[in-house]
Amino acid sequence: MKKNTICLWYNHDAEEAAHFYARVFPDSKVGAVHRAPSDYPGGKSGDVLTVEFTVCGVPCIGLNGGDIFKHSEAFSFQIATDNQKETDHYWNAIIGNGGEESACGWCKDKWGLSWQITPRVLTEAMAKGGNVAKRAFEAMMDMQKIDIARIEAAVRGD
Repeated sequence: MKKNTICLWYNHDAEEAAHFYARVFPDSKVGAVHRAPSDYPGGKSGDVLTVEFTVCGVPCIGLNGGDIFKHSEAFSFQIATDNQKETDHYWNAIIGNGGEESACGWCKDKWGLSWQITPRVLTEAMAKGGNVAKRAFEAMMDMQKIDIARIEAAVRGD
């Protein structure tokens, strides 16, 4: 186990989530699956308790803890994309698997975990500051999934 690992709480389907992330995102995989050694509140001996996985190289543990806690936008994965095809791929994979669209490049997967699918052209425009950042920001505010062509046009001042 790494020194620092993100632990994500799931109801009872951490293994399903981990396999989905491993299929969709590069440098992602499912590692060890640990089963409960005895009955516990909300589960039985032999149930999947934790799943080790990585998402884009970030180590995570999925904990099947029941429906006590819910994910919120206070935590999200931000996935940097290089083009519209990549942006569409991640966005469509999450939404098409029972997820929900939100605003400004945010969406939620079917487990309630938030994702920011963020083209690099947007973060680069924001880093420039001034009028470039303002135009890019204002264009983004009207979007759900980020439209790179519209961000590029805003950067140019079109």
